[in-house]
Amino acid sequence: MPGAPNFASGAADAIASPALLVWPSRVSRNIDRMIEQVGGEVSRLRPHVKTHKMAELVILQLQAGISKFKCATIAEAEMLAVAGAPDILLAYQPVGPNVGRLRTLVDRFPQVSFAALIDDASALAVISEGFRDVAQPLRVFIDIDCGMGRTGIAPGLATGLSQAVAATRGVEFAGLHVYDGHLHEPALEARRAGFESAIDPIVALAAELRPGSIVGGGSPTFGLHATCEPWECSPGTTLFWDAGYGEKFPDLEYEVAAAVLTRVISKPGPNRLCLDLGHKAVAAENPLSNRVRFPALPGDIEFISQSEEHLVVETAAASQWAVGDALIGIPTHICPTVALHMEAVLIADDGTPIGESWKVAARDRRITI
Repeated sequence: MPGAPNFASGAADAIASPALLVWPSRVSRNIDRMIEQVGGEVSRLRPHVKTHKMAELVILQLQAGISKFKCATIAEAEMLAVAGAPDILLAYQPVGPNVGRLRTLVDRFPQVSFAALIDDASALAVISEGFRDVAQPLRVFIDIDCGMGRTGIAPGLATGLSQAVAATRGVEFAGLHVYDGHLHEPALEARRAGFESAIDPIVALAAELRPGSIVGGGSPTFGLHATCEPWECSPGTTLFWDAGYGEKFPDLEYEVAAAVLTRVISKPGPNRLCLDLGHKAVAAENPLSNRVRFPALPGDIEFISQSEEHLVVETAAASQWAVGDALIGIPTHICPTVALHMEAVLIADDGTPIGESWKVAARDRRITI
């Protein structure tokens, strides 16, 4: 596929498959592109770490001047704090024992400014009970449902919840959070139309509540949210990119910076290859034919089956491949693919292994807390 990273002949000799590969120089260029997309105002970036879950990538972003981050789990929040992130938003409403775990994080890292999402008054009361004696209140962002129907409340309910926050000990109203993951039309103008329809009520709400911050969007609408000054933008996939977004959103000019290494482990028929790339090594939530792309295989490839450790494909070019040969695959969805691997093997721009790896530290639901 266009934009696939370079992988030198023989580079896989010492890398066991299946493996996750990362090109750090491409990641750095993607970070530069993210900063460019917000006009150089790094304070408007709050990248989501769910895509990579790696402390080394957080450090790369800190070195580029990015200081605000977003995460989905307590483990990701801990990874961020250990890496030195000064401002961390847990983009989840903490419930059950996670309220106590978040409090433990706040106590352990007093130099970090933590925040969390809320969309429910009863959850707010539980959070308040866990944070009522803190020196600094926990910042909370009201999660607004702008049409995705997953989490959040309708804009019309936000005023009442903000008033409840103001009357509650241990928390303070920090702003609004808006995620428009339902907007993924390939055509930019169609995406823009959906975006404008989704955010119009948020703009009106912001004029009423005057929130300290508005955190908006993911990767497909990143360029659109970047025009909504002074909204914070929280793309995640832009750091690694993948085949799904690369094919769907050519207007977002990011480089594929991560891939999977697989090998032919069997040839069960004249036109068939069996690869060690089961759904424990590459994200499998998409239909079978749309889980991974192989730049080195011709367009006639047909995906036959996938199980836990095997992927069977059919191609007229199968005779060109021997058992043991390595292939590079570009995942359609990189975020859940990364979470399937313990580490990422680093590859130089010339396609040779650097000799280092990065631990996918926050793939675990718990690090120490």
